[in-house]
Order: sequence, then structure tokens, then C-alpha cells
Amino acid sequence: MEELIMQIIIDSGDVRYHAYEALTLANEGKFEEARESIKRANEAMEKAHEAQTSVLFKEANGEKIEISALFVHSQDHLMTAISEKNLIAQLIEMRKSIQDLIEAKNN
Repeated sequence: MEELIMQIIIDSGDVRYHAYEALTLANEGKFEEARESIKRANEAMEKAHEAQTSVLFKEANGEKIEISALFVHSQDHLMTAISEKNLIAQLIEMRKSIQDLIEAKNN
């Protein structure tokens, strides 16, 4: 169980890392690279979600799951990572729209 919990925490950290990397790239005008970073964030999110789902399936199949502080911590990490990734993706889209408007005005 601890292995699954740690996997959720690690993958959630990867989600956040790639999302913030994407934001930095977008702020530098590197929108294609930013999309690739968001794609990597989504892949890490899938992995974290798979680990989370495996814990839920264990409980659904009758296995008693001990709710530890570490498990709660992993869920907090995942929820925060998902929220931040979603918000960052929207910020990148806004940044791209603003950049397009600036370029249109200058042409």
C-alpha cells in the first residue's frame, strides 16, 4: 500500500513540475514546447490516477484499506496537482490569445 501511495505522490509532483515548466515556456513565447509539457503533465496525471484507482478497487473488492496520514497526503497532492495543471493550461491559452492579439495589432 505504501508503494502505491508513494507513486501517487511522485506522479503528482511530476504533474506540477511539467505544468509549471509549460507556464514558463509559454511566458517565453514557446507555445509548442508548452503544449508538450502539458502533455507530459497529463501523462503523469494518468499514472497517478491509475495508482489512486487501484487503491479504490482494492477497497471495492472488500480489502480493508487503512486510511493513513500518508494516504490523505497523497490525495491532497493529487487534487492540488490536478487543480494547478488545469489552471495553468487556462493561463497558457490566455497568454497565447494575448500574444496573437499583440501580433495582429503590430501587423
